[in-house]
Amino acid sequence: MRERTREEALTENVVRGLHVWARYNCENCHTLLGEGAYYAPDLTEIVAQRGRTYLQAFLADPAAFYSEERDRRLMPALGMTPQEISDVIDFLAWVDGIDTNGWPPRPILVAGASVRGIPGFQGQPESEDPALRGRAVFNTTGACASCHALTPGVTLVGPPLAGIATLAEQRLREPGYAGAAKSAEEYLRESILEPSRFLVPGERYAAGGRSLMPEGYQQQLDAAQIDDLVAYLATLR
Repeated sequence: MRERTREEALTENVVRGLHVWARYNCENCHTLLGEGAYYAPDLTEIVAQRGRTYLQAFLADPAAFYSEERDRRLMPALGMTPQEISDVIDFLAWVDGIDTNGWPPRPILVAGASVRGIPGFQGQPESEDPALRGRAVFNTTGACASCHALTPGVTLVGPPLAGIATLAEQRLREPGYAGAAKSAEEYLRESILEPSRFLVPGERYAAGGRSLMPEGYQQQLDAAQIDDLVAYLATLR
């Protein structure tokens, strides 16, 4: 049981984060490990799905990411201190590492997401076409669709990816580009594996000099899946 619950990782920060979770009545809207309310998303694996940088920015100013008028929902600004935000994220990261026997059964969804097992998903993971395999990665293993829309002008957590291949080519020609990519495909790969390598000036998808996109996709996806995902994104013009 200790191995499954990560008892050894119950640090002072994690315990303080639990108290923050209780003090702000987070379970009145959210569930953890199936317990709580169902008004808002389950947060059992939210740190792995969104990353610490995004969560820090979101908890500091939820209205910057969701509009009640546009999204028909709005998490209130709770007025958490930076320390409280850090602690509650530590608590959620501890929960994220628990052996939950597969809970939650599918990724947290936001408007526009498409995931295997949900009506409308059209992934073809066995195709010989790398772009079609990449589309399956986008919608399933990579969970890209839970943060990025493919419809122009539709912003979820991250920017819409409609026309991203064309935009990548344009970025490479801009004098302010400071990454290492020499082609659109390399730029897309860099954006996946090193999301903070180049931050687009003026965009709101970064905080504290770090991209809101989680790092570590080298561990989540294998090399072939990353190749396929890049091939798919390169078709979005």
